[in-house]
Amino acid sequence: MSVKKVSAVSKTAAIIIVAILIAAAGIGAGVYLTSTAKPATTTVVVTKSTAQTIVSTIVQTTVQTKTQPGTTILQTITQTSVTTMTATATAPTVHLYIKNPKVDPLIEEGASIIDPQRRKEIYYELQAIYYEDVPSVVLYQALGRHWERTWVQGWYYNPIYPGVYFYPLSKAPDAKNPDTMIVATIGGPETLDPAWAYDTASGEIIFNIYNTLIFYDGEHVDKFVPMIAEKVPSVENGLVKDDGKTIIFPIRKGIKTHDGGEITPEDVEYSFERAMIQERDGGPTWMLLEPLLGVDSLSQLGDLSDPNDAAKIGKMIDDAVEVQGNNVIFHLAKPFPLTAFLQIWSQTWSSIVDKECAIKHGAWPGNKDNWVEVFAKYHNPEEPELQEADCGSGPFMLEKWEHGKQISLVRFDDYFQGPAKLKRAIIKYVDEWATRKLMFQKGDADIAYVPIMHAKELEGAEGIRCVKDLPTLTNTALFFTMKVDPNSPYLGSGKLDGNGIPPNFFADLNVRLAFAYSIDYDRLINEVMLGEGKHIPGPMVEGVPYFNKDQPVYNFNLDKAKEYFKKAWGGQVWEKGFHIIILYNTGNELRKTVAEMLKENIESINPKFKVDVRAVEWPIYLKAMVKAQLPVFIIGWLADYPDPHNFVFPYMHSRGTFAAWQGYVTPS
Repeated sequence: MSVKKVSAVSKTAAIIIVAILIAAAGIGAGVYLTSTAKPATTTVVVTKSTAQTIVSTIVQTTVQTKTQPGTTILQTITQTSVTTMTATATAPTVHLYIKNPKVDPLIEEGASIIDPQRRKEIYYELQAIYYEDVPSVVLYQALGRHWERTWVQGWYYNPIYPGVYFYPLSKAPDAKNPDTMIVATIGGPETLDPAWAYDTASGEIIFNIYNTLIFYDGEHVDKFVPMIAEKVPSVENGLVKDDGKTIIFPIRKGIKTHDGGEITPEDVEYSFERAMIQERDGGPTWMLLEPLLGVDSLSQLGDLSDPNDAAKIGKMIDDAVEVQGNNVIFHLAKPFPLTAFLQIWSQTWSSIVDKECAIKHGAWPGNKDNWVEVFAKYHNPEEPELQEADCGSGPFMLEKWEHGKQISLVRFDDYFQGPAKLKRAIIKYVDEWATRKLMFQKGDADIAYVPIMHAKELEGAEGIRCVKDLPTLTNTALFFTMKVDPNSPYLGSGKLDGNGIPPNFFADLNVRLAFAYSIDYDRLINEVMLGEGKHIPGPMVEGVPYFNKDQPVYNFNLDKAKEYFKKAWGGQVWEKGFHIIILYNTGNELRKTVAEMLKENIESINPKFKVDVRAVEWPIYLKAMVKAQLPVFIIGWLADYPDPHNFVFPYMHSRGTFAAWQGYVTPS
């Protein structure tokens, strides 16, 4: 926060007054940053009745995380009345509510304890704070559908899977192209690097070309089968020891890789160490770091550019995964729920890569002699190291990736469990529904993504089977970015002047509330989704422990939206208007509908409000989101594992996947 000169009160005096008031108020409901449209002379009147509020210091509208030397003021206050003041020149007062400071400690406590009553208290409180802070608003939890031609055989449903798992599938002999499975869907993958990928389109390819140590047992999310490991660790078989802090995986011999090698215990060790070293922004490796190192980010352990810190952190990574003979041993920093551990180790980011293949494609060579150099080169890289490489041992090999069009996979005949029934699998990315529908009807696609609003067009169609009412562990939400990259191409003028928005537009709670009340949730679910969804509070979904079904939700109310728009930015939003750009990924008609609904409703409130809805390709959407370039974004979250921590952390923790991109962080 850049604090400029205050004419009536010196900087030193202002800091002292703020400190006195903070001491009087104690820790409040959240963090406010107070600003005005332009500098003004202000006289602060402090009375006993206002001791629990904060002095409105005069600042510029730009809120920054770095301050000018000697001007840092952290204003932690209760969400109560505005400070009484008189001014020789009036200016709109803006309260930019950022975040309740209790959030991060609560999330960390919830992940570190096993007492069910305390965990329930924590997650109920976090759900209440989510409603109050509105960092995002959950739109729906959908029921799932699966569409396939009737000649498809062997498909089963697992709510954790990121897409189609081809190994058990086959087609009837009289099917069109009986040896090839063709999927027509939308949104191609971002990468094929298992340590980088954190989207379902990428995950669908990765878990067909790679193997993990263990894997989900069919439809079950809490039962597992051995894959590269010979056994699933348990206390009973002696592979889980030291109160759960030592977990041993004996490695299966003779598993061949697509690059011509064989999987060894050293490959397993390398795969996990490489993933931890890479730890890219917004990636999945926080789930490996939590049990193994006791943190969710390497930055919590020290400065990776400092030789002493880097050496310490490197040793921790090295010690966390150990090879002893044919066993790979994981040493946990603290006890971790075993089922959750096994679920994380069954997912794509835990894929085992062929070390020699990875190094050949430019990945970390495995050296541990200079950790500063290792981290400088391989930590949080600009691009995935294994972007288009196939260093796996899974049932299919990468044949060809035609970006924006399709990916073709070919059967790996040396697969350790025996070759797949199919010779080839092709995933075609067809964003236009009419084209995708025609392909499906003609039998040119065996499995297709059918938007729920178009379901009636195909229900009962000859040769097409639809499996309905599939329970999901996913939700879709509208996220607000409180600190957009100032260089974002989606800010318009970058000012609150009717031609754009400032980077911190959504740092005002009133703006977030206005948007939350501008969504017609019932129409979205009942008319667009044909009733196949639920309006849930969020961020957790129904089906995970400690979900509070009685937590309030936001409902469609344009009068309330108007009320909050009038309050936003001290009245400037209502007076000046704004122009905001909302993106959706091409082909996702449900997200397009949400964006257009916001446009229709918000523009109806005030003619000065303009909403521009645009479509972009999925990889472009992802990159802009990760770079904090999207003022708002609509995206779904599929559970990595069915535990409340896997929802509250990405949605609410300062280092969480979404929260970090949004700037929903507790100032320090």
